Amino acid sequence: MSLEIKDDEIDIVIGAVSSDMTAFMNEWRPIFSRFHLIIVKDPDLKEELKIPEGFNLDVYKKSDIDRMVGSSTSILFSGYSCRYFGYLVSRKKYIVSVDDDCLPARDNKGFLVDAVAQHITNLRTPATPFFFNTLYDPFSEGADFVRGYPFSLRSGVKCALSCGLWLNLADHDAPTQALKTRQRNSRYVDAVITVPARALAPISGINIAFDREVVGPALVPALRLAGEGKFRWETMEDIWSGMCVKVVCDHLGLGVKSGLPYVWRTDRGDAIASLKKEWEGVKLMEEVVPFFQSVRLPRTATTAEDCVIEVAKAVKEQLGSTDPVFARAAGAMLDWVKLWKSVGSSSSPPGV
Repeated sequence: MSLEIKDDEIDIVIGAVSSDMTAFMNEWRPIFSRFHLIIVKDPDLKEELKIPEGFNLDVYKKSDIDRMVGSSTSILFSGYSCRYFGYLVSRKKYIVSVDDDCLPARDNKGFLVDAVAQHITNLRTPATPFFFNTLYDPFSEGADFVRGYPFSLRSGVKCALSCGLWLNLADHDAPTQALKTRQRNSRYVDAVITVPARALAPISGINIAFDREVVGPALVPALRLAGEGKFRWETMEDIWSGMCVKVVCDHLGLGVKSGLPYVWRTDRGDAIASLKKEWEGVKLMEEVVPFFQSVRLPRTATTAEDCVIEVAKAVKEQLGSTDPVFARAAGAMLDWVKLWKSVGSSSSPPGV
């Protein structure tokens, strides 16, 4: 199959939490300069963004967010959740999302990793969620299916989500960070795997790509709005979103891949501050995981929007009485679908 991709089919979405983006943008220039960029400034960031010239980009600020979704809803997009606003306003088929604390990585031979090209390769080649290939992705160059792999499943299914990894700063939770303050990830594993159907994974929005047309509405910032206080769920909303989109992909017969491409994540923040932000989420995730493992959606749910609505109903029914945050999360998921239909599905991108 042809993997040729037109540059105008891709948006790069960047959530800007730091004001000075000069070094970040210049490091990514060899890769990002071909594409259209959507930079969403954290509404809580007071300083003006510093962005070097030479890029094709649109910048969205708090005033733009308030104008498009209303000031009462714009709380959805604070902190790194501002990336979700980029998902909402994009009109491209594919979105590649990279946080502003990530730089291009280098592979085992010292070559710069083209994260965009690898993500698109992942999305444009089939996934194999229904039978695990022990030599990883059989569609990678030089790879194939192993002996015993059913021929009836070798055509694979459409891949809708590509989850990249990162070197240097591993994505540990706060308790692990506190115990292993100096631990860094230096292992570059040259592999891609399909996450098996019905298996969940802690998907992080730090370095991902997805087919917006197919699963865009399933990436939901529900916990950002659901939390009672700003810090209760700040580092957990993308974990919830990841489990939601995985359930949707399983139901729709779509694939999710993990592995390449890597980015280099810079070291910032401290474990104690992170613990204050996520302690509530760490506890309640022990109840969330069994829910997502067991939830099943009706056959009548045939689109990502349908699926999110059904997941929201199940959240309210099965988790709503456990903690008020789940009832609010269910409501936020329904609000997100409405937003997607009103803002995210219009024929042309909103003006800046």
